[in-house]
Amino acid sequence: MANQAVSTHTVAIDRIRRRHTNPVPHEGDNGLFSQSWFPICLSSEVARGQVIGRDFLDGRVVVYRGEDGVARVMSAYCPHVGADLSVGAVVGNRLQCAFHRWEYDAEGWCAKTGVGDPPPPTACLFKFPVIERFGIVWVFNGEQPLWDLFNFDAPDEEIAYTAFYADLYTCDGWIFAANTPDIQHIKAVHGIRFLTEDPHAIVQWEPYGFRMKISARHLNDEAIEWNVGIRGSSTYIQEGTVDGWWLGVFAGFSLPRPGTHRPFMAICVRKGDGSPDSEKLIQERLEFGKQLLSRTAFEDKPILDNIHYTAGTLTRGDLTLGRYIEMLRKYPRAHPSADFIK
Repeated sequence: MANQAVSTHTVAIDRIRRRHTNPVPHEGDNGLFSQSWFPICLSSEVARGQVIGRDFLDGRVVVYRGEDGVARVMSAYCPHVGADLSVGAVVGNRLQCAFHRWEYDAEGWCAKTGVGDPPPPTACLFKFPVIERFGIVWVFNGEQPLWDLFNFDAPDEEIAYTAFYADLYTCDGWIFAANTPDIQHIKAVHGIRFLTEDPHAIVQWEPYGFRMKISARHLNDEAIEWNVGIRGSSTYIQEGTVDGWWLGVFAGFSLPRPGTHRPFMAICVRKGDGSPDSEKLIQERLEFGKQLLSRTAFEDKPILDNIHYTAGTLTRGDLTLGRYIEMLRKYPRAHPSADFIK
């Protein structure tokens, strides 16, 4: 048989090489920041009668705890001549400047000067809304909170917890938050195998976030039935079962400087009956939860520390991620403390 030449041809597809992007505003763009709850420190870091300084947004704040045991967050710089109040002292429920002994009350107003001059009526600090839960002190970027922190199905008093924070990440916290609605990421990086269809259709959307139920197997084949959620740009909740017992995660992403964040996490389990065996089991489960979350954070860190995050070419597997990103584009942003903290 004579050889026959086979003719083939390729249909050329005209494609233009360009990057498709629709960016999300980064923290600090145009001097504005997400109006969200942010973890500022662990409760254990500020004892009764103690004041500490922390970087926040694009400036500095102080966290102090008065004799009433309440944690308060104020702008750090004394309006007299600008001394950093973190090197001052706590007097009763007031904050005292180390430089000239001016004192500021629980609302941030100057109540006393060191030499007895009348307190200037305009001398004040910026007072941030504060909530303390599960061993973490939270502060809201704004004069009044736009929404409340998540609640577990179980009452707080029925929960045992341990709180900690992870290493500093070199990206905005909303980028870490965006991992939760990123179904492709959950599968590819963390090895989670869904036992149902991808949960896009059953996501429960709220004005400032969402909740999503997951039935799956984790990387080491742990059976998980979780209800996870993101509210705002910086808070995360997770609750449900791991191999049949209840585990909760109450977490957030701090904002010490634009382009950085530190994950704060409270690992939560149900309290027992107070017996030694029960207390031992609680500690074992808390440690398991801590290791599980630390493992997840460890898997994400080298990716997020080097990411140039912008919403680009998405696919149908990104339905929930795309909707969350669109929410972030429209999210309220402000900086009412700007004149005080810088």
